[in-house]
Amino acid sequence: MKEIERLTAEQAAQMVKDGDVLLVGGFGMTGNPVHLLHALAKTSTRNLTYIANNVGEPNLGGGKLLLNGQIQKMIGSFFTSNPDAVKAAQSGRVQYELLPQGTLAEAIRAGGAGLGGFYTPTSVGTLIAKGKETKIINDKEYVFEKALKGNVAFVRAWKADTAGNLQYRMTEQNFNKAMATAADLVIAEVEQIVPLGGINPEDIHTPCCYVDYLVEAKLSIDHLGTSASVKSSLKKVDEQRMNMVKRAFIELRKGDVVNLGIGIPTLIADLIKPEHGIILHTENGMLGVGPEPEGDAGALNYPVNAGKIPVTALTGCSYFDSADSFAMIRGNHVDVAIMGGLEVDENANLANWAVPGKPLLGVGGAMDLASGAKRLIITMAHTNADGSPKIVPWCTLPLTATNAVDLVITDLAVFNFQNGKLCLIELMPDATLDEVQSKTSASFENKLCIE
Repeated sequence: MKEIERLTAEQAAQMVKDGDVLLVGGFGMTGNPVHLLHALAKTSTRNLTYIANNVGEPNLGGGKLLLNGQIQKMIGSFFTSNPDAVKAAQSGRVQYELLPQGTLAEAIRAGGAGLGGFYTPTSVGTLIAKGKETKIINDKEYVFEKALKGNVAFVRAWKADTAGNLQYRMTEQNFNKAMATAADLVIAEVEQIVPLGGINPEDIHTPCCYVDYLVEAKLSIDHLGTSASVKSSLKKVDEQRMNMVKRAFIELRKGDVVNLGIGIPTLIADLIKPEHGIILHTENGMLGVGPEPEGDAGALNYPVNAGKIPVTALTGCSYFDSADSFAMIRGNHVDVAIMGGLEVDENANLANWAVPGKPLLGVGGAMDLASGAKRLIITMAHTNADGSPKIVPWCTLPLTATNAVDLVITDLAVFNFQNGKLCLIELMPDATLDEVQSKTSASFENKLCIE
């Protein structure tokens, strides 16, 4: 096989032209082509359309491009974590398009597969679907999403051979694998280049026909940004939260594939033991998530979950890319999703992605999980900080999913939906029926078992 040309990061950056659509791999602290992005930040290239899960931290990776004014439009799933992205969007300085994380991954995969687009159940009935074509297929509503392609893709892999075959490590596949198929010019930043045959054929994730150039560049802990210092000690734990966590854990069964959202649901992982047989899924590409490593996490040496926390891998764990991960979710292969909520209403609708007073810049994977998991459990405080109810007749905040919630667990009570009706089935410790009634504006049926 012919050897692929090797470039420096600076040479590769010169291949990006004004007005290009740039695909950029990475999720959290893994698989980020930071050397390529930093080299691009030193050029005069402008008016880029930047497609990625997010733009990264303010002074890291795509965050540098944003600060330099090199990005004209950003297309992604979660920009809220970068205050510069929020300000740029609010001021109108940068255009943006927000897509659910699974839709973003599938749109890129569709672009690489030569498809014009696809129909998805994710985002039906939400602001994300506004103005888009919808269609009823087999009595279910779907939203049409266009495929995404780029002029240039920057991807990051662990290993490449001299022909350009790529191998990713742990959760580094994320968006990289699909992006390597979906651009006219693909530049792979890799940790090491090995001789032809140095990667077993069955270990090649991206075949060489997709890759145009290689840049060899080593990662250090400094390239991971503040994500590398995320620790479990930041978890907020109190008695009321733990009551909700323990009650949610009761709902899980041996063999269940479970996805845990950020916040209260994350604490459930601490209760899961190997003998429980519960399989944790994380949307950035891992099935069989184990506990956090003890001591210094060594972020370069461990996979990370969707919350950017280093984790261990259980025996039998598997890794895959984000498009496959969300195919699992949309295909109903995740048994239970547990996530937080801002509002749940009488019609089992959920609102949890738009915080009042903040821009709508961070949908992430919530819409995919809410509409795709077989069972959806919401854990949340019963009221807002001002005392207003969060279980309401009709959601007033932007919807995440319609008719999707199966169980709601709050610090005061547990509700489910029976025959289309919201039903109170349990009181939490020290809560009273009068208190629940006074703090719930939704109508509900009392199904408490009174002895």
